[in-house]
Amino acid sequence: VQLQASGGGLVQPGGSLRLSCAASGSILSTDDMGWYRQAPGKQRELVATIRRGATTTYADSVKGRFTISRDYAKKTISLEMNSLGPEDTAVYYCHASITAWNGSKKNYWGQGTQVTVSS
Repeated sequence: VQLQASGGGLVQPGGSLRLSCAASGSILSTDDMGWYRQAPGKQRELVATIRRGATTTYADSVKGRFTISRDYAKKTISLEMNSLGPEDTAVYYCHASITAWNGSKKNYWGQGTQVTVSS
């Protein structure tokens, strides 16, 4: 099982980016999925999560600007980020709680994708 994240890059303040993450491998089911981020010198923090039933949770700092969505059939999640500011600069990590075909349930992390907001 692995998670592959994509979509990071450099964007000007006020701009938008879309991150995507795909789960692959011997997956029986995916439960909670989400995005976390870690800025230089700071701890990793939750950005947004989406549960299997589509309930979403957002960090206060991104509410109204970011939108998380999920494609159950493709086992992917996306994060639409609007009105980006320098404070959003960080490495963004995809996370998923996955049950494999052998019945084991584990938390998986993607490799991280850099988002830089700068003029």
